[in-house]
Amino acid sequence: MTSQERTLVRPMLRKPLDDEIDVCGLTHVGKKRSVNEDHFLICSLHKAIQVRMTSLPPTNLLPTESERLAFLAMVADGVGGSRAGEEASEFALETITSYLTHSMHCYYTADSSDDMMFTRTLEEAALRCHEELVQAAEEDRSRRGMATTLTLWLGVWPRAYVLQVGDSRYYQLRDGTLTQVSRDQTMAQELIDLGVFTRTDRAAAQLANTLSSAIGGPQTTPVVTGVENGWGHVHLLCSDGLTKHVPDERIRERLMNMTNAKQACDDLLQDALDAGGSDNITMIVGRVIKKREV
Repeated sequence: MTSQERTLVRPMLRKPLDDEIDVCGLTHVGKKRSVNEDHFLICSLHKAIQVRMTSLPPTNLLPTESERLAFLAMVADGVGGSRAGEEASEFALETITSYLTHSMHCYYTADSSDDMMFTRTLEEAALRCHEELVQAAEEDRSRRGMATTLTLWLGVWPRAYVLQVGDSRYYQLRDGTLTQVSRDQTMAQELIDLGVFTRTDRAAAQLANTLSSAIGGPQTTPVVTGVENGWGHVHLLCSDGLTKHVPDERIRERLMNMTNAKQACDDLLQDALDAGGSDNITMIVGRVIKKREV
């Protein structure tokens, strides 16, 4: 590659700056439910320096801004009746975030293309969360049966890693094509994959809401998928309160025509409400927009 070609490529390969990240999340109880059992979280993981002791005056201390190591987004849809589902989804997001925060050393030293390292870290986080949620339910009868889905997106530029448990979803819009990257972990999908049912079978529709894997459920099977991340890609994480009412083609249309992430979330929420809003509705939309040459 010539020096001129490297100059042209470098701006597109560089890590986005914080103000080039356009992301928004929202959650809504819907039109039929009295309790919102969904939760979402958006955060960034940064290098941090803690000054324990110094003779320097405050004006001479290190800058308050630190380098962003990774970007994290999660959607969890709780199940279990009463308020147990709400507690389960909240528990999952807090536990996963705590685990990943204590695993910060891997972001300092890892190659962002080392899928195996990030896969092991995310799988371990999900399994530990599952074990702790199961134990909490065993210790408190009022929490018996509590569980949650979990869809997690970890951006480590220029890669991203998607952790999937349950039937919340992750979509990526790239070059005008919308792809559902995650696979629904439901009994219906399992039987479709085995060739027992087709998507149009009535029996499959009846099992569409029966989870085959969940955090805190009888079985949990975390699946991690590595994907390319880049300028112009749009990411959507959502609970099934959106996808049971809004078809993929409408989602694609909204993301293709978005002016910003908040507007896309607002429009998709209204689509779901207009179509019935029978469940809690939660989503995160994110993308990176290059504002300057660096």
